[in-house]
Amino acid sequence: MKISIIGAGNVGSALAERVLTRNLADVVLLDIVEDLAKAKALDLSDASPLMGYKKRVLGTSDYKKTADSRAVIITAGFPRRQGMSRDDLIHKNGEIMRAVLKNIKAFSPDAILVVVTNPLDIMTYLAYKEIGGERRKILGMAGNLDTARFKALLSQELGVPPEKIETFVLGSHGDTMVPLVSKTLINEKPLASMLSKERIRELVKRTKKRGGEIVALLKSGSAYFSPSAACFEILEAIINDAKKVIPCSSVLKGEYGINDCAISVPAKIGKGGVEEILEWKLPDTELIALRNSAKAVKDILDKL
Repeated sequence: MKISIIGAGNVGSALAERVLTRNLADVVLLDIVEDLAKAKALDLSDASPLMGYKKRVLGTSDYKKTADSRAVIITAGFPRRQGMSRDDLIHKNGEIMRAVLKNIKAFSPDAILVVVTNPLDIMTYLAYKEIGGERRKILGMAGNLDTARFKALLSQELGVPPEKIETFVLGSHGDTMVPLVSKTLINEKPLASMLSKERIRELVKRTKKRGGEIVALLKSGSAYFSPSAACFEILEAIINDAKKVIPCSSVLKGEYGINDCAISVPAKIGKGGVEEILEWKLPDTELIALRNSAKAVKDILDKL
């Protein structure tokens, strides 16, 4: 079993470490800066006697080394910097994505693609259009990261362990994301019974701004521990055929009344990728917000 990670920056290298730590698959770490990928692969290899890695890692700039990958994770692209919106990244990262996708199509045409590059929903749909084929094989890491952020904030607010919180965040990976307050349970009790509407709105707002908050504090670069963990959750479900329901960016063809764009929806993830998109009955306010989120993504797609 081999997976390839395109981009040896913070997210890509953190993801490689997670894959090796869990002995999930052999890893090819690719970057156009060949020495960067090689150095990080050597560093990870040196950790194997200490950490008990049983899988191999290779650093390269040669796409031939990625051939026949079971899954390809795309993290390559310009990072989001302070004062930069996700939309600002669209043209630069669009060019990078097209070059990456051309090589994936040539060397691993049957691989499942997991997109991490921002703006994530835009890049996920671009991958679908450029690669062609089945939409179930192309998905983006987004909703599960936003869900984790919402869950972390709720855990801190209420003093409840995260595992006692059930919640989902759908929509775009940006300011129009839709935390499903209606489906949020704390110890099996509705969130609305535990916090005021005003306080819930404040936590929803913080969830939407969490990525920007981290960017502002770092001043250069963006989050990578949590995005790599969110990506690993998807990758593990694919490799282990877990059939796990994970909110992730998926290409929609009528689900929730949305067509021809990618946004996060609840999806059953297994060896085939997105094996089923679950259409939950949502309150009108959340369904309208989800459709508005999709419209915002489609408006950006028109620019690309």
